[in-house]
Amino acid sequence: MLAGRLFVRSIVSRACLATMGIRSKPQAHASQVILPSTPATTAVAIQCEESTSNRRFFSSQIETESTLDGATYERVCSDTLDALCDYFEELTENASELQGTDVAYSDGVLTVNLGGQHGTYVINRQTPNKQIWLSSPTSGPKRYDFVGTVAAGRWIYKHSGQSLHELLQQEIPGILKSESVDFLRLPYCS
Repeated sequence: MLAGRLFVRSIVSRACLATMGIRSKPQAHASQVILPSTPATTAVAIQCEESTSNRRFFSSQIETESTLDGATYERVCSDTLDALCDYFEELTENASELQGTDVAYSDGVLTVNLGGQHGTYVINRQTPNKQIWLSSPTSGPKRYDFVGTVAAGRWIYKHSGQSLHELLQQEIPGILKSESVDFLRLPYCS
């Protein structure tokens, strides 16, 4: 029974590799028998081919190349964090439903405390990686790379393709229900 399952797995593996254009060299084991392609193998290959169409894409497959030099990164990052700080201060000052809010920006770290019920957002620069890191009480940690040109670029999370400003636009209106929120008007969100 075990030998039968292992044999079927090897056929499925070879069929899947073949549909992806990968050829594997057969192993020369005394107990291994290599059979020619059969209708069952073809059906397995078709089934495998269909399942690869729903595969997950990884960060290396998303076009997100940053070409910023160090000085440009510093300027773009500072402009982004300054604009976010100013906007969060404006939002929290006008939010009557939030108690105990605090916005602080120092040494490249923006901390936005939205009170005990909603948690704290931390957005900071990561100069060695040329990234902005976000820690969200709602969605967790994320690392954003700058993609595009200085004139028309944005901070992108490579694993999902979502921008920093889009994520904030998605999460913050749920917290600040009485305010109109528009992070997409800030710099570097195009």
